[in-house]
Amino acid sequence: MLSNTSKLLRIMAQLRHPEEGCPWDREQDFYSLIPYTIEEAYEVADAIERNDLEDLRHELGDLLLQVVFHARLAEEQGLFDFEQVAEGICEKLVRRHPHVFDGARFENDQERRQAWEDAKAKERQGKTKTRGEARDSALSGIAVNLPALLQCEKIQNRAASHGFDWPDVAPVFAKVHEELEEVKDAWQEGDQAHIQEEIGDLLLVAVNLARHLHVNPEIALKESNKKFSRRFQFIEEKVRSSGREMRDCKLPELDALWDEAKVKLKRPCR
Repeated sequence: MLSNTSKLLRIMAQLRHPEEGCPWDREQDFYSLIPYTIEEAYEVADAIERNDLEDLRHELGDLLLQVVFHARLAEEQGLFDFEQVAEGICEKLVRRHPHVFDGARFENDQERRQAWEDAKAKERQGKTKTRGEARDSALSGIAVNLPALLQCEKIQNRAASHGFDWPDVAPVFAKVHEELEEVKDAWQEGDQAHIQEEIGDLLLVAVNLARHLHVNPEIALKESNKKFSRRFQFIEEKVRSSGREMRDCKLPELDALWDEAKVKLKRPCR
């Protein structure tokens, strides 16, 4: 009896069959699958955030399909197959966990994280040589099409692992104030390009502050988005119940409703 993995691989091969397969599946290539792969990863995250474990099972299947689809495309081109994909991640996991598989000992989490970064750096150096690039950068390998907030955090973590970081959080607070003042100066100048540049610098240092305070900025912003949406919808409902539209209300009234929403929708601290 076939395992479900083997069954999935055979189904994918049948869908891609040049004569008997599905026309849509036959048309796809690596590039056309990019939005679907990204979408499925976000849907996995959404199921986790909603704590819908049954949906999570289905969404993980959809994400696995994307892996199998890409692997099938590569196999058809003689590049690699699903088994080689699995083999590669197995080797990487063993290589990056010497404390689990090779008897290495670390005194603390900092040593363990540094060993992880060192292993990744060696992998990047190997890729640089394979590609024939002249030199390696500590920032090599960070995907350019990541969401900007996530990319910013990865860049800063990579730089910090190479010693380019503030020793504690105090100067980061000072830098936040400095960047905010520079935004204000740019605004007073009225130079829109300069304003954009300084806003970018402010966001970058805000991510750095989150990192020093051991907060995931992506999760923090998503939670704040949810909080804002709950409060805004509270205001909408209040205004709607009075028979008006929000555009008919003065800002002080909306501010008062916002304060009411903050009190009534306040969640207990975890």
